[in-house]
Amino acid sequence: MIMLTGCAKDDSSANNNPSTNINLTEVTFPNGKKVVAETLRNDFELVRGMMFRDSLPADRGMLFVHPKEDKYQFWMYQTKIPLDMIWMDRNHRIVEIAADVQPCKAAKASDCPHYGGHEPATFVLEVNAGGAAKNNLQVGQTLDF
Repeated sequence: MIMLTGCAKDDSSANNNPSTNINLTEVTFPNGKKVVAETLRNDFELVRGMMFRDSLPADRGMLFVHPKEDKYQFWMYQTKIPLDMIWMDRNHRIVEIAADVQPCKAAKASDCPHYGGHEPATFVLEVNAGGAAKNNLQVGQTLDF
């Protein structure tokens, strides 16, 4: 089970351009809004996710790329900011959304609730809480990346 959790941020301008950094992906919503997502692929990155991060700029996100389509659950253990989580299948079609998920304040990871994992997905995009509603994201829509 993959758990939701932050990754280190490199603020150098060369490393913040999706066309020159393979660890960044530009994601376009159906309404044309674009976010630059840090792209996580290896086990360590997938497990750490948003852990320990104090903020996330409005035009940024985190894209989890799983090695195979499956039912992936996430949690908010040691995550400090509220998030929207958007699960997508291999064709980038939204299959599930967990909106306005709040950080888990529990001392033990096992006491944190789990989100998602009801539908097979390959990708999960995390954005600031409210981002899915603000951009009218809905199950069945396709994101471009």
